[in-house]
Amino acid sequence: MTRQSSHRQFLGLAAWGVLLASMPLPALADRQFKKKDCFECHAKERDKFAALKYSHPAVKQGACDDCHLRHGVVGKLVLKEPGAGMCFKCHKKESIGLDKPNVHAVLRTGACGQCHDPHGTNSPHMLKAAGNDLCFKCHKQEQFQGKTVHKVIATDGCLACHVAHASAGKKLLATEQPKLCLKCHDASAAAFKKAHGAYPVDSRPCTVCHSPHASEKPKLLRASLHEPVAQAMCDSCHAAATEKNAFALQEKGEKLCGNCHDIAKLDGGGKLAHAPVKKGECLACHDPHAGGGQKLARAAGDKLCVSCHKEKGDRVNVAHPAGDCVACHKPHLANVKPLLSSDAKTLCATCHSDVKEKKYKVAHAPVGRGDCAVCHNPHGSNIPGMLKSRSDKICYSCHTDAEGRFTKAHTHRPVLDGNCTACHAGHGADQPKLLKASGAQLCQPCHANMLKPLGEGVVHPPFAKGDCLGCHDPHGSNVRGMLATDAKSQCLKCHEKTAKSVQGAKTVHGAFADGECKGCHSPHQSRLKSLLLAQPPDLCLSCHKEMKQRLSSGMTHAPVSDCFTCHTAHASAQVALAVQPVAELCAQCHDEKEDGFATAHLAIDPKDIHCTQCHDPHASKNAKMFKKHEHPPFEARQCDACHAVPQKK
Repeated sequence: MTRQSSHRQFLGLAAWGVLLASMPLPALADRQFKKKDCFECHAKERDKFAALKYSHPAVKQGACDDCHLRHGVVGKLVLKEPGAGMCFKCHKKESIGLDKPNVHAVLRTGACGQCHDPHGTNSPHMLKAAGNDLCFKCHKQEQFQGKTVHKVIATDGCLACHVAHASAGKKLLATEQPKLCLKCHDASAAAFKKAHGAYPVDSRPCTVCHSPHASEKPKLLRASLHEPVAQAMCDSCHAAATEKNAFALQEKGEKLCGNCHDIAKLDGGGKLAHAPVKKGECLACHDPHAGGGQKLARAAGDKLCVSCHKEKGDRVNVAHPAGDCVACHKPHLANVKPLLSSDAKTLCATCHSDVKEKKYKVAHAPVGRGDCAVCHNPHGSNIPGMLKSRSDKICYSCHTDAEGRFTKAHTHRPVLDGNCTACHAGHGADQPKLLKASGAQLCQPCHANMLKPLGEGVVHPPFAKGDCLGCHDPHGSNVRGMLATDAKSQCLKCHEKTAKSVQGAKTVHGAFADGECKGCHSPHQSRLKSLLLAQPPDLCLSCHKEMKQRLSSGMTHAPVSDCFTCHTAHASAQVALAVQPVAELCAQCHDEKEDGFATAHLAIDPKDIHCTQCHDPHASKNAKMFKKHEHPPFEARQCDACHAVPQKK
């Protein structure tokens, strides 16, 4: 390229640069991310919210990110604050009543969404339902139904008397009684005065006698009503209506009640008195006008009793089905502690007749004497069967030595789990020691696979009879397999012949000496004779690893295919567990009278020959089964270099 052409090229590039520089750059805004409206993607939600009569202001303005994180987890509407914390950013706590002494439970726990929909609804205040229907989602509607229903509930709804969020009055009342009631009921009216015997009841809470919502009785009177109240005979207990202190009692406490009720004969009488009865405090349990429970009880069912016996009110997983305390206890007087209506044996049998009527060959001692509470908590428990504690703890409370005896190196799983009733019946059984079944049938539920018959093979006689306890301790043992004694002693109890074979033996099988019978035999059943775990030589080679390696790398002696051809299993009077002296053993296969034998062994008398001094009885790289290391003269077959060769006669 010439200098002139290069100059022209440079001028051209420069011109292009000037041209590009003079072009307008894109506006900065065009190069930034554009903030999209949430409803561009959530069109269904937009249409749904637009159709609502009452919507959250943030929804109307499309300000979703006032409450939600824009970059939250995909598929999740992540709020910026959990629970009511999000609501309190706009709705100050004081404005919704959180500073008042009585707060609606759902508001106190921050569950605003239980009543309000955070986006909108067709009901005022974005309520999820209109009127009383919303309240009935938590409050049982049956309580507001009856022959007589408070008129204001139907006309104005719950909010006629109650405040939705919080109130200075109890039960979220808009105004305390009787001021609230007197907004509708004129205390000066003749009918009002007549109905109340001219007593100045406008100074007393109306709900003492009346149910505020509904009742089966006329004029919303409570279900359990004191007879003088029902008959408008207030002066039976109180001073006359015309007196200055009209509500003063004619007598105090028990004396007043005793005018109509014979205290000594309550519940049929008895020597043991309920503490309030003994103190003459009838009003501790009863309301003198109208009660929330039967017989003027201040509360229904067990609620009255647990107001004093608080520990009995704790929630339990297994509650007594009787449900009501008076099903078992007398509320006033009784002859059996603790105020039981009869002795425990008779009382429990009224419902649990199956336990009483069943005749067991072996009955649990507490059942026999009717002392159910030794094991069971009559009020309820967190343990199945209403047991007072875990079954083993209950059992050990009587069987005090058992816990120590059962704590072993190897403990039966039910004992370890404290589940005595896995094997023993709690009330009674037809088997000794309260066992649920006999023999192997007891073990079957847990050990089904082990007890399954092989179909063919050999079964250990005790196993065949189902005599599991003949060998095992059912609770725990310091021996593996939970054997009653060490394996060797256990086996030799029956195998006396084997025990005798050890006496005076020169060699004993190591596994047998160590008591490892299970190393070769199955204690239950096997497809092989003598309950062997495998056929020899595989059985033997599972321990004799070095022998296994040698057999795989050389020529093997024919009898090796069955170790028991030459060796005994347990003990022998010969070396190496041989079944007989080595020379005699070898002579069974090798003919000592054969010419070749005599020539090979220099005509030495066979009785003087020790075969294993030269030959390996198991494996060798030599066809004659000579040992691995040979003396050079022997290797050269020059026996006469060392030995005097006998002369032929």
